[in-house]
Amino acid sequence: MKIQGNVALITGASRGIGKAIALALAQQGMKKLILVARDRQKLTEVAQEITAMGTEAVIIPLDLTRATEVNITVAQLWRNHGPIHLLVNCAGVAYQTSFLRSKLPQLQEELSVNLLGMYTLTSLIARRMASQKQGTIVNVSSLMGKVAAPTMATYSATKFAILGFTQALRQELAEYNIQVKALLPSLTDTDMVRDLQLFRWVVPMTPQQVAQALIVGLQNDAPEILVGWQSHLAVWCQRLAPWLLELILKIAAPPAPRKQQIVEKPSLFSRINRFCDVLLNRNVTPLVSARKS
Repeated sequence: MKIQGNVALITGASRGIGKAIALALAQQGMKKLILVARDRQKLTEVAQEITAMGTEAVIIPLDLTRATEVNITVAQLWRNHGPIHLLVNCAGVAYQTSFLRSKLPQLQEELSVNLLGMYTLTSLIARRMASQKQGTIVNVSSLMGKVAAPTMATYSATKFAILGFTQALRQELAEYNIQVKALLPSLTDTDMVRDLQLFRWVVPMTPQQVAQALIVGLQNDAPEILVGWQSHLAVWCQRLAPWLLELILKIAAPPAPRKQQIVEKPSLFSRINRFCDVLLNRNVTPLVSARKS
């Protein structure tokens, strides 16, 4: 893909990998960068860095889970700043917890941001790219989209789904001259992962390394961009000796918390039933005693 002189939209651009990709594209001569994230202040700071490089930057504070707002925003963007030649779906969230202690709100947030938000934006941009018969879409998955990780079940599930989504779109959109690629970094040193318990022997990458790998992948037209030797080693190990990889993951997984009995709080309905049982038992016991006497 040609980078110089084109327009790119990057989600999750306020920090981490998204920010590093935006800066790397600016260094490569991208004409205009549209930066999307929820934090206006951080977007402004990134935009200032990009402007200093001579690239125009447009900030869009936006929650990708709000489909109506995303629809309106994309229409305005295409009218005022389009056409968009490159879409990088980088926004994402991650929670680390054992599956048995996972919380529904966290699961819903990961699904909403990592999958539904990406789907909504991609569908709107892809239709417009198809009309112009040109475009490139990059979906940021993860090594966990190839190798599932204990304590990261939902996150791994979303990243596997992103790979399947990417592969399907690659086939469907090829006739419109739209390239669809997946970026698969291993653990990267960003704000999102600093509160996570790291797996043993895993050396975090820098966001800059991930961004540079994307630039090379775009220039080489690679459909899947694995980042780092650890990613390549894990994928090959999974293909040749999956049993060995499972053993390594079991040994390398973060230490589990002390086992505690998982006790679910009784629902209101259960409490009412118990209360009624107590009342009935109190009323029935004297009556039975009277009959016996």
